[in-house]
Amino acid sequence: MSNEPSTNADPRLARYVRQMRYAPIGKQGQEKLLASRALIVGCGALGSVLANTLARAGVGHLRIVDRDFLELNNLQRQVLYDEEDVAAGLPKAIAAKNRLDKINSQIEIEAIVADVDAANISRLMGGVDCLVDGTDNFETRFLLNDAALKFKVPWVYGGCIGAEGQVLTILPGQTPCLRCLMPEPPPPGTTPTCDSAGILGTIIGVVASIQANEALKILSGHSEATSRTWNVIDLWDNQLRQIKLDSFGDRSSCPTCSGREFPWLEAKRGSHTAVLCGRNSVQLSFPGREPISLDQLADKLAAVGSVTKNRYLVRAAIDKFQVTVFPDGRAVIGGTEDVAEARTVYAKYVGN
Repeated sequence: MSNEPSTNADPRLARYVRQMRYAPIGKQGQEKLLASRALIVGCGALGSVLANTLARAGVGHLRIVDRDFLELNNLQRQVLYDEEDVAAGLPKAIAAKNRLDKINSQIEIEAIVADVDAANISRLMGGVDCLVDGTDNFETRFLLNDAALKFKVPWVYGGCIGAEGQVLTILPGQTPCLRCLMPEPPPPGTTPTCDSAGILGTIIGVVASIQANEALKILSGHSEATSRTWNVIDLWDNQLRQIKLDSFGDRSSCPTCSGREFPWLEAKRGSHTAVLCGRNSVQLSFPGREPISLDQLADKLAAVGSVTKNRYLVRAAIDKFQVTVFPDGRAVIGGTEDVAEARTVYAKYVGN
């Protein structure tokens, strides 16, 4: 006689029967997962593993937000994509949705091609039960921290470089936040990057799996089981460090937890440019700008370079630069890490 949980009453549960046999999840936890909504910010290395894991686990609605498009060097560690996606020049969020729809057609996948900033984060967080970090920069993470605490949404921080990764689960009002542990983002140039230190796909899988597991605890109704330590993993040296959060002191001294200050959310901190990790590229964003016509822009750029276009972006190879422009005017200027030079290229070929 089978001791598997019965799925006769709800055929939607059949694919999750092995997961439901794990007692802390059970049928009740699985039903909560199916009714839950999660926001994944960034769908590159960490984000693609997160989206894949949470979709297969049956999180009912996944909102995936990513600003970037695919390149060949992504395939070493970004598990949702293949060479055809790269050749098609697809944004990561769209390629992720295409794959996830085939993996689990019972859940809702919402793909948004956008740069997460102070102007849109409140809308993106609307109705979600958990926020999961798949980003690659501290400015965005401090913005996520502000928004999560302002709207009282649990979130799971993750970061990787080389063979080392970190995971931290933040429950607003209960645990220290990112700003408690790190009052200021590291100054530019002071931390290793994918370019300088490289990155292994193995650490991505480990960190994202821990993040996803923390999210599943929250979404299945078991927030009490989430980690109360800052977990640091070094796969190359086979080391795991767990730093107790109470060693960072009282939340009462944190400007965000106690003072209810949200400078990144209120756009008092942060910028609208970013040097993209491992890409020799600069992203330029223009919040509030009117949409542009990709067809007209493609015709314009065809006079000065080789142009490809799809419904999501226009890409032009001009001299040493690769210029990629999205409908909201946001652009990635490849071939430079100099912000001033990137702005000059944008003004010259796209317009002010």
